[in-house]
Amino acid sequence: MSLNRSEKEAVIKDVTDLAAKAQTLVMAEYRGITVADMTKLRNDARSNGVALSVLKNTLARRAVAGSSFEVAGDQMTGPLIYGFSEDAVAAARVVADFAKTNDKLVIRGGVYGGKALDANGVKELASIPSKEVLLAQLCGLLMSPISRTAVVLGALAAKKGEGEPAAA
Repeated sequence: MSLNRSEKEAVIKDVTDLAAKAQTLVMAEYRGITVADMTKLRNDARSNGVALSVLKNTLARRAVAGSSFEVAGDQMTGPLIYGFSEDAVAAARVVADFAKTNDKLVIRGGVYGGKALDANGVKELASIPSKEVLLAQLCGLLMSPISRTAVVLGALAAKKGEGEPAAA
């Protein structure tokens, strides 16, 4: 089903708006995936804040022209699903996790920080912990010296308390 000019312009505008807000673009070939699996992928993506779209490659190229995602223009060939996310790793994680369980989804590449990524680059990006996990790890690192100092001071106070004679 072909789109008329106004429908194409609307698609380009929608994708341009997505690209303006997104940090990451992931592209994957979806040839041979069942409708049920594609629905599961879309639901996973939606729950993680990832916008997945099946687009004509020429429309996708026009939509990302002039943005940081323009570097992926040469990778936009074949039947692709495009995942945009505001979170730096969400799109890569959703697509990579789904690709682990479904061999028909083949990661083709992506873009992060204005740099084109190959399939391995997308998988490496997906392996980075989420922002919440990184913040929790940072808080743990910041609290570690404080808690160790408190334990040492508590032990010293207990030792000092044992050495004094009991007052009667």
